[in-house]
Amino acid sequence: MLATALGRPLAGAAVVTITEALGLRADATDAEIAKKLATASPDTFLQLKKSAQEFAARMAELGFKNDADLEKIAADDRASARQREVDRQDWTPRVMAFLVTSGFFSMLAIMVFAVIPEGSREPLYILLGSLGTAWTQIIAYYFGSTAGGQKKSELLAKTGK
Repeated sequence: MLATALGRPLAGAAVVTITEALGLRADATDAEIAKKLATASPDTFLQLKKSAQEFAARMAELGFKNDADLEKIAADDRASARQREVDRQDWTPRVMAFLVTSGFFSMLAIMVFAVIPEGSREPLYILLGSLGTAWTQIIAYYFGSTAGGQKKSELLAKTGK
């Protein structure tokens, strides 16, 4: 349940639980967490497991009994965003999606076909990465989550978790 909460509306609580279990500050970076996990002792993993169980108990107290409840929150969040777009007939998301898509593929073309000065490469790589991330989110918004996410939802529904 702790891992499922990451990337969801309860991600903040999950991160705090993980960092506390690892003896890190709440604002620890991904690299610090990864380093701590890579060098963790069995006692550290035991503490992490205990924290995950406590997290699941706290979530149950709040009405989230299992991973499916957390997935439902995420699905409801996506549904409300899509319903907002239907209700408002707002062109902004579509215009932004078009601009990001155009920018992403334009930057790809520039990176492939143009000679880029040495000093300009790094900022362009950053821009391309940002546009690629935004484009991935746009595709997920308009066309649904990944097949893996859909498969996970199907498995959770079948097992009743």
